[in-house]
Amino acid sequence: MPSALGPSGTLSFSDMKYLARKLLAGIVPLMSLACATIGPPQPPSLDLPKPPTDLHAFRKGDRVILTWTIPSATTDRQTITTLGATRICRGPADMKSCGTPVGQTASQTQATKASDQKKAASYSDALPPEILQGNDNPLITYAVEVLNHDGRSAGLSNEVHVSLIRTMPPPQDLHAEVTSQGVVLTWTGESAPSGSTLRYVYRVYRHTLENSEQTLVGELPANNQRQVSLTDSNIEWQKTYEYRAETVTVISEPGKSEVQIEGDDTPEIKVFANDIFPPAVPSGLQAVFSGPGQSPFIDLVWAPVTDLDLAGYNVYRHEQGGPVVKLNSELLKAPAYRDSKVESGKLYFYSVSAVDARNNESDRSEEASEAVP
Repeated sequence: MPSALGPSGTLSFSDMKYLARKLLAGIVPLMSLACATIGPPQPPSLDLPKPPTDLHAFRKGDRVILTWTIPSATTDRQTITTLGATRICRGPADMKSCGTPVGQTASQTQATKASDQKKAASYSDALPPEILQGNDNPLITYAVEVLNHDGRSAGLSNEVHVSLIRTMPPPQDLHAEVTSQGVVLTWTGESAPSGSTLRYVYRVYRHTLENSEQTLVGELPANNQRQVSLTDSNIEWQKTYEYRAETVTVISEPGKSEVQIEGDDTPEIKVFANDIFPPAVPSGLQAVFSGPGQSPFIDLVWAPVTDLDLAGYNVYRHEQGGPVVKLNSELLKAPAYRDSKVESGKLYFYSVSAVDARNNESDRSEEASEAVP
């Protein structure tokens, strides 16, 4: 930078221009910074929770289960730290306000940050008996209203509509019996109401003691049959299962989506699938002698047993009037056996049995005989 003073001790014109440029260069950024940080005052946040938009309703018998996501931000996009109660609103279609709520959830005392994982809330509402209808299909509407800590809200959530049609009671006298084919479930049916748009089905569910996840066992039409049965053949032996049944009302109206309403459940019944059942008895046993030009033997073949838990076969032999002896020391994996310990001039009688994975053995098959020349 040149000296600020000239030879005579005064500023030259060029020096004055240089200093002016430096001064402006310092002032402009400061002015820009000031413009970036100073603005018009913002109104204070009203802390109104943003109304939920994902309210869902599920009816089970005479109860309606509502679920929704707890708001994490206000209507002006501020993070919510504390929420008030949530009102449960029930009324006719197109509700303008909550009116008198049918219930409410407790205040959210813990902070809910926008960065946290979204949290769900639920509420179970009991439908009054006087509003439940017969075979027609009126609807009732639900919404929720989330309040802030001052008891104010930004309005109702999305609306959901629930049918008020009367459901059938659960099946009566649910019973389970373990058989070789699986668990046979029986119950007493009831007369189903008639209706051009209605039909009714029974559904049976199960779970294990180790896993509470419900598995659909099967579905049958409820057609006024008094004695109803369903076999659960997809079981694993030596496990304990718990079963329940329900009656489902299905509403099918022209031009509308099908609606299914689950009725109340039967009490759960517990069953231990103890496998005490042997496999099927082998069939088609044949015995054929072979000997000329080689050591004599008798070949046995039979039809394979198709039980899924089959472990193998045993082969038995006896002579006329003699004791029955098992020939194999280990279970045979294939439906065939060669008996090489035969003697000339004797008549042998053979039978086979099937054994499962839990060592349950079937009866012996019909005998096949063969003579050794």
